[in-house]
Amino acid sequence: MKKKILAILLIGAMLILMSGCSKQTSGTFRVGMECNYAPFNWTQSEESEGSVALEGGGYADGYDVRIAQMIADELGMELEIVKIEWDGLTLALESGTIDAIIAGMSPTAERAVTIDFTDPYYESDLVIVVRKDSEYANATTLEDFSGAKITGQLSTFHYTVIDQIPNVDKQNAMESFPAMVVALNSGVIDGYVSERPGALSAVAANPDLTFVEFAEGEGFEASPEDVAISVGLKKGSELVDTINEILDGISKQERQELMDWAIENQPLSE
Repeated sequence: MKKKILAILLIGAMLILMSGCSKQTSGTFRVGMECNYAPFNWTQSEESEGSVALEGGGYADGYDVRIAQMIADELGMELEIVKIEWDGLTLALESGTIDAIIAGMSPTAERAVTIDFTDPYYESDLVIVVRKDSEYANATTLEDFSGAKITGQLSTFHYTVIDQIPNVDKQNAMESFPAMVVALNSGVIDGYVSERPGALSAVAANPDLTFVEFAEGEGFEASPEDVAISVGLKKGSELVDTINEILDGISKQERQELMDWAIENQPLSE
């Protein structure tokens, strides 16, 4: 009888230990992002309050990082930011390298075929970033960009909408926003498509740049999903509803204040 009781106690202890190990293993919320798309996300060399250390060195911060931290806190998990090139984010999610994509990603119908998305955590308009001394700086309609050399980031909705500009000289897509800023400053391109926060960030860091906003009906045609920003999750993930509840607790005002902070505090705006 004593042996039976001892065996039961040993089994119970093993189950407790296994449970503890399982909880520890699942205690990290791994979020993938470029860390190169201010004000949504960026890499900085020095640690600051709220920044997250990167495995390869440096620290990640920005709007996406702060949203990711809020979600991780509510999940009761430790946040880990994984720096991944834009084109590798979906593959990293599908392979289990990361648990979520929080990287200024729009929940387009094409992407929704392979991954799931939460409700939007930010919404913005599309603009075109140009040089201040450019003939396009005073443009007000897409027609005003006829003949202009315009590009957008590779594998983004931004690049596809360029086709809406009449007689545009569409350039090859570029890998990152910093690369497009360099091309714009050097005259290789006349402009690139961006979300408004990204444009504000570029202008803050580059005084010779500005951006063109469009009145309703004069700019790009886009669905609500195309101009929204959502959290990407693995297909069938049980986290969708949970994260939606967390996002629902972040007010529109709080989101805008967070974006204003990110624009003001991006490293290159100093």
